[in-house]
Amino acid sequence: MRMKDNDLKKIRKAMEKTLDSKRYEHTLGVAYTAAALAMRYDESVKNAQIAGLLHDCAKCMSDEKRLSICKKHNIGINEIERRNPFLLHAKVGSFLAMDEYHVTDPDIVNAILNHTTGRPGMSTLEKIIFIADYIEPGRKQAPILKEVRKLAFTDLDETMVRILGSTLDYLQEGGGEIDPMTRRTYEYYCRETERGTQTWKKSH
Repeated sequence: MRMKDNDLKKIRKAMEKTLDSKRYEHTLGVAYTAAALAMRYDESVKNAQIAGLLHDCAKCMSDEKRLSICKKHNIGINEIERRNPFLLHAKVGSFLAMDEYHVTDPDIVNAILNHTTGRPGMSTLEKIIFIADYIEPGRKQAPILKEVRKLAFTDLDETMVRILGSTLDYLQEGGGEIDPMTRRTYEYYCRETERGTQTWKKSH
């Protein structure tokens, strides 16, 4: 089923109602950045916009609501997600993209599903959404922002390594739990880029 031209407007309006104002502004930034990256890497601009608009569609739900949706629809939950239900927004969001927003393109669904941890062997669109989420114009905090904003338009895989390495550093230094998929994705893209020195130098 092909999406109609006005679906982007409908999704944008739905997100404005669903998300708080700060999250909505972030969402618009991700969609904008994803569209720019899609132009650069010859991907569907519309698909990038749809995935960008929907990537956080479950972000402003309560933990109880996310857990309830997972239970009702047999969406798998790992132990880290059970302890930190806010991490489920990607899984729940990918479900809602299909169930409520009638997204049928598996690449868009996977881009939403994998935008927090990544996964080995991501498609170009998946990498675009993952990266756009990190570098969109409203982001201010990450120490490597200036570097990866330039790098994103040159080498997606290298950008994945830099973002994932920085994320792992941040989680380890802050005592946060690390999803094993984040680590596997980082190691995968380190191999893909054949980096001599890994950016995440902490012990595994």
